[in-house]
Amino acid sequence: MKFLLFTFVGAHLLALNSGKAIWRNDTSQRTFQEIKEEIARYGDVAKAIIDLAVYGKAQNRSYERLALLVDTVGSRLSGSKGLEKAIQIMCQNLKEDGLENVHLEPVKIPHWERGEESAVMLEPRMQKMAILGLGSSIGTPPEGITAEVLVVTSFDELRRRAREARGKIVVYNQPYTNYSNTVKYRVQGAVEAAKVGALASLIRSVASFSIYSPHTGIQEYQDGVPQIPTACITVEDAEMMSRMVSHGSKIVIQLKMGAKNYPDADSFNTVAEITGSKYPEQVEHPGDLKVVLVSGHLDSWDVGQGAMDDGGGAFISWEALSLIQDLGLRPKRTLRLVLWTAEEQGGVGAFHYYQSHKANISNYSLVMESDAGTFLPSGLQFTGSDKARAIMKEVMSLLQPINVTQVFSAGEGTDINFWIQEGVPDTMVGVRSPTVVKIEIVLTSGADNH
Repeated sequence: MKFLLFTFVGAHLLALNSGKAIWRNDTSQRTFQEIKEEIARYGDVAKAIIDLAVYGKAQNRSYERLALLVDTVGSRLSGSKGLEKAIQIMCQNLKEDGLENVHLEPVKIPHWERGEESAVMLEPRMQKMAILGLGSSIGTPPEGITAEVLVVTSFDELRRRAREARGKIVVYNQPYTNYSNTVKYRVQGAVEAAKVGALASLIRSVASFSIYSPHTGIQEYQDGVPQIPTACITVEDAEMMSRMVSHGSKIVIQLKMGAKNYPDADSFNTVAEITGSKYPEQVEHPGDLKVVLVSGHLDSWDVGQGAMDDGGGAFISWEALSLIQDLGLRPKRTLRLVLWTAEEQGGVGAFHYYQSHKANISNYSLVMESDAGTFLPSGLQFTGSDKARAIMKEVMSLLQPINVTQVFSAGEGTDINFWIQEGVPDTMVGVRSPTVVKIEIVLTSGADNH
């Protein structure tokens, strides 16, 4: 809900000056008090959006829309027919919703398939193990890889025991601290194991909780380092093997993976808009801040429906435009919805969009992404100047009726990091654990304050 409101208010006014300036015209700067007073005048708009989304005819609409897509299409892996079917369905849905400038922007994306996969512990006893190959991993030979296991808890330990790793399967039983710190074992685990001569790597799933459930995700190879097969195992099996070796047991595993990488596939970012009443994007006047972009990604992994990652984020982004349109509101700046393709492969679709549009970066007032699940919101996560934070607090105060007013620190996102790296400050609207909704908002510095 705070996402929808902030989208509309942000489309009307921004004077955040919260990072490296993209452009500046000091004659247009206003005082904080003037900005605060203008924000307060959006109280009735805030109430109308809240009433429609929470109590009105739009109640549960985004959930019902999402359920229909995921039930119809299922998983949407990069390069799959399921993803392209979902993109075509969404393009048609956005047109039928009456949104403007609905179109597809082509992107070449990775095409990887996991194939059949299995892992069996042969010593010290027989046990089948649940695994999920990691995205972009190569497969094993048809007969698999059978080798002794080396269990480590960190990259540092692996380096200290490098001589022991040669010709073995490295198992990472890294402790979970938080996602950003722990996910490096999934992303870099195969490369680090290959550097010391390992035949394959198995990574404890990056999760704080497990019910014997391995988690997949992307991993990355490195030029000049041999490529080895890599997969995730459950927290329980990683802990079990750690206990076994601590007791002096020798562990042997047979790993089979049919994973294969194919040539890049054709795909699309899906785009729709509500054109601004005062500042529709006009490249010939790049000084104006005219676009507020909201987004989520349509692709998912292949072992689920992708309802949470990131169907929910994609559909609440669509809902933001739907609610504003239903209320007959016409923001001054253009509201642009982008549904990214191939986010799970490292933000491929978003990077292509950034490369295609960065020449007009000064046209963008905000760029937002929702991609951390859709649960109960509690506030906005923000990175920027003290002045910008103060303005954000005023905007969030409009959500007092639903108690979504907090402004937290820090924020980043795969699909918007390209903008951030160019000096564009960012915020992230979301919640605090255990319920997390992440909406990253990139804010350009500028002087057009209307």
